[in-house]
Amino acid sequence: MITPNLCTLNILLADDGSAHSKAAIKLLGDLPLDEQSLIKALRVFTPSDTADVWLLERTLELTEKALKEQGKRVESEIVLGHPAEKIIEVAKEHQASMIVIGAKGLRATLGILLGGVVQQVIEHAELPVLVVREPYDGLKRVLFTVDGSEQSNNMINCMGDFPFPEGVEFDVLHVAPPIPSEQEIVQYWPSGLDVSFTVPVDEIRQQIEERAKDEEAVGKKILLEAHETLLKNGIKAQISFMRGDGATEIIEYAKDRRTDLIVSGGRGLGPVRSWILGSVSRKLLHYAPCSVMVVKSKKEDDEKRSN
Repeated sequence: MITPNLCTLNILLADDGSAHSKAAIKLLGDLPLDEQSLIKALRVFTPSDTADVWLLERTLELTEKALKEQGKRVESEIVLGHPAEKIIEVAKEHQASMIVIGAKGLRATLGILLGGVVQQVIEHAELPVLVVREPYDGLKRVLFTVDGSEQSNNMINCMGDFPFPEGVEFDVLHVAPPIPSEQEIVQYWPSGLDVSFTVPVDEIRQQIEERAKDEEAVGKKILLEAHETLLKNGIKAQISFMRGDGATEIIEYAKDRRTDLIVSGGRGLGPVRSWILGSVSRKLLHYAPCSVMVVKSKKEDDEKRSN
């Protein structure tokens, strides 16, 4: 079960004054949030920043002012502690439906969202996380990546609750693995003096063709189901099927389509187990040319499904 009313209620903005954080403020300003929605702007400082708390408070006030000028309900808080831990902790206390965080923080004394912090929040938070990358020039095109997994299906199911601005165009993409060549398979075929048979090239070719057809059929079925679910939620999207390395194809597709936001599914297994997102999601977070949102189900829901 995904957090209901995704992003229409409480939102936690992890603010650090960086360019990416300022882009996050602009993106939040563009979302037609529910009038009851409350954004909590959070600033975390470490013991080494204590002498500059006054400056952090001042910049946090500017963030709060910028959001209020965009018509949002806002409150702010500055806390001492480990950045990732405090962001996740305050998100729970705030009963946030989403965490919004800049893709890369300030690389200076006052910077708190250094690369590891963003990664830790993404890995361990048990709710959707929107990682905003600048430059941000509006939310005009959104890409949903689907793979048929339960997490991916959950993400598609809840997109009708996300407050997208009017006029956004949507794409849905499924990437199947590349088709192996005959040469790639033959080189791993048993060989040597103790092997009494030759490589069945014709059989290999047939197996490759059958596998490719099966993968394409499955991929198109996944796309059609996602398309139908989105339509039920009032979202009309264009579907695309591609082959290749998952992250590489998604990133190139996003560049070609001038995508502003990539949305994918993920699991929220809490602070004990890490690297839960998989290589594709990690690569998207590091190398995508735009903002990325990972929509995750809660740990207890995953545990119920596994029992």
